[in-house]
Amino acid sequence: MSETLTVTTAERGFDCYVARPDVVGTYPVIIVLQEIFGVNAGIRSIADNYAAKGYIAVAPDLFWREEPGVDLSEANEADVARAFALYKSYDFDHGVQDIAATISAARTMEGSTGKVGVTGYCLGGLMTYLSAARTDGDAFAAYYGGGTDNYLSEAKNIGAPFLYHLAGADEYIGPEAQEKIKAAFADSTDAEIHVYPGCDHAFARPGGGHYDHDAATLANSRTDEFFARTLR
Repeated sequence: MSETLTVTTAERGFDCYVARPDVVGTYPVIIVLQEIFGVNAGIRSIADNYAAKGYIAVAPDLFWREEPGVDLSEANEADVARAFALYKSYDFDHGVQDIAATISAARTMEGSTGKVGVTGYCLGGLMTYLSAARTDGDAFAAYYGGGTDNYLSEAKNIGAPFLYHLAGADEYIGPEAQEKIKAAFADSTDAEIHVYPGCDHAFARPGGGHYDHDAATLANSRTDEFFARTLR
């Protein structure tokens, strides 16, 4: 079952795609943060999968300030160019504020237990990391967030359980950046980092050009265990 949640801000509201379990009840919420392609079919399918696993899934429109309702495909060259243009003009600080507002709304939405986890991919992976450092979510699982190494001074602010998936052959997060990320969490008891050798950026995107079934299955199983442990 899907619906739309409108989150109110001081400026105006923005929409989130919501997927719910088929059985009416009370469930934890997982916020699913988009890639640069918007809340497209791939992100909606991830949200739907979380709903099938017994969560309310909420996918906020992170690009609403620039262009509400972005739904792009990596298979279309014009869409890819538009996606990168939106990414280059995206305000990460405003984005974290939007995610904080989504977390707040998720805690009190109908059917929510009040527990809220956050996960995200690519751009959404970076936003998951920044949200872990700056918001009050209950657990955070990031997939290959490009640019994370530019914000590692904030790693010390993460107090909630944190899971990070790195693609070993990531074209956007090179070996030096990966080492910095691992080093930033080396002494943390709340963080776990996993590297998937030989995998490229976006290896967990359903239907994507770099999708790796075995690595994605392993990463997702770790995320499932993580959220089952931290949100139930």
